[in-house]
Amino acid sequence: MNKLESLKSLYKPYRYTIKGKCTILETTSGNFVIKKKPLQKDLVSIFNYLKSRNFIYFPEIISSSRDDTYVYEYIEDNGYIDPTKSEDLITLVAHLHAKTSFNKDVSEESYKEIYEDIKNNIMYLRDYYLKYYELFIKNIYPSPAEYAFLRNYSKIQAALSFSERELDDWYNLVRDKKSERISLVHNNLSLDHFIRGEKDCLISWDKAKFDTPVLDLVTLYQNNFWELEFSTIYNRYLQISSLTNEEQKLFFILISLVPEMKFDENEFNNTKRVRKNLDYIFKTEQFLKPYYATDTE
Repeated sequence: MNKLESLKSLYKPYRYTIKGKCTILETTSGNFVIKKKPLQKDLVSIFNYLKSRNFIYFPEIISSSRDDTYVYEYIEDNGYIDPTKSEDLITLVAHLHAKTSFNKDVSEESYKEIYEDIKNNIMYLRDYYLKYYELFIKNIYPSPAEYAFLRNYSKIQAALSFSERELDDWYNLVRDKKSERISLVHNNLSLDHFIRGEKDCLISWDKAKFDTPVLDLVTLYQNNFWELEFSTIYNRYLQISSLTNEEQKLFFILISLVPEMKFDENEFNNTKRVRKNLDYIFKTEQFLKPYYATDTE
């Protein structure tokens, strides 16, 4: 008997629905969510820690006795299309960070490793886009995707140059620091992983870990940049859980790294991907502009 059949035998659902990586069981005694346990991640301990920090906005684990499966309470999303949903999400995230933050001693090499990792990523992206520029510029009649890329190539390079300059400034701020502020981060944030119901909840905690709170802001921005008015969300976050100068700078650096534009034989898909990535660059530029405005008075 496989695990699903075993659980169906135990809970006797009158209906079950497979949704992504979850199975929803509807029973006469309540509804439950079945999900595979993440590798090397004890969510029971993580949730107990959150409770000890007075953060309860996650689905309760009903059963963890099986080796490979968690059984969660089912929380019904109210389904309302509400522009304030993103503000409620960031409010939870800000409280999560504020309630679980602490300073951790780090070695001299810790910040250097972060600096070198990001620097190498910037160099990789420069070479990646230069390769396509040199390829497309040879075409007498570029395709729509190639034309859009060539026309905005300078924007891509400007974004990477901005990240590189800010990265050097960031490293000068942190190179002599002996500690780092970390918190429990969800590490998989998106609007799809937030439920508004009788109890607001963050779901999909499989990637949770202790790290810089900047990670959650970067992930949310990259996953939902187009749907969100991030200036409002960011200001709401800062009202509850502030960032240091170096944390804010790191956030700005990471969101300025231009996502890779994939090209294949399908011109329609190529054009959509180029347009989406250019939208990301333009929207990020608009978001960051007020923080780098020069006083001309």
